Order: sequence, then structure tokens, then C-alpha cells
Amino acid sequence: MLACAALAWQVQGWRYGRQLAEHADSHAQQMRQQAETLAGQLLAERALQRDLQQRLQASESRYFQELSNAQQTQARLRDRLATADLRLSVLVERDSACATVPAAGAPGSVDHGAVRARLEPAHARRIIAITDFGDRGLITLRACQDYVRELTR
Repeated sequence: MLACAALAWQVQGWRYGRQLAEHADSHAQQMRQQAETLAGQLLAERALQRDLQQRLQASESRYFQELSNAQQTQARLRDRLATADLRLSVLVERDSACATVPAAGAPGSVDHGAVRARLEPAHARRIIAITDFGDRGLITLRACQDYVRELTR
């Protein structure tokens, strides 16, 4: 009887050990599947982040080039104003207050052509500086808007 009890006890221990081993294997397999799933999600997130960084870098370089072009254009315009190669002028309306402007056109021109008044160089430089500042602001604003659009996409 004692031998039977010891044998039953041993068989129960083997069964319980096998159940514990099966449970440990099942748990390890579940953990491996979760790790593989998380690794796949991490790779997908990294790919999305890399794609976003590439798009943002392309956008940044495009706007940097646009800003550089605008600055070069403004510098050429300032140089032309400084050398008197270019003069800024404004249209003047002909009315009774503008008595010094002749009403008749010059020989070889249209009789009723527009009358233009030249701006002083200092005023022209200030106007060019204002437009340069405005151009840079618009380019920067457009870059910021595109950056936010890329982030929210």
C-alpha cells in the first residue's frame, strides 16, 4: 500500500510537472508573439518617422532655396537702384492740382499716356527693404504652414 501511494504520488508529480512545463511553453510562445508584434509596430513607426523626416527635410531645403532666391533678387534690385540703373516711379493722376505736369504728350509718344513721377532713391530703398521683409515673412509663413500640414498628415 505504501508503495502504491508512493507510486501514485510520483505519477501525480510527473503530471503536474508536465502541466507546468506546457503552461511555461504556452506562456513563452505568447510572449514571443507579443514581442514580434511590438517589433513589427516599432519598425512601422520608424519607417513612418523616417518618411516624415525626409519630407520635412525636402520641404525645408525647398523653402531655404526659395528664401535664398528672394534675397538674391532683392540684392540685385538694391544694386540696380544704387547704380541708378533702375529708378522707381509711381503713376500720377492728371487733375487740377497737378498743374506743372504738361497735358500734351511729348513728340513720338501717345498724347494721353500715363504720367509717372520718379521716387527719390532713399524712398525707393525703403520700399525695397519693406518688400524684402514681406517676401521673407511670406516664405517663412508658407514653410511653417507646410510643416504643420506634414505633421498632421
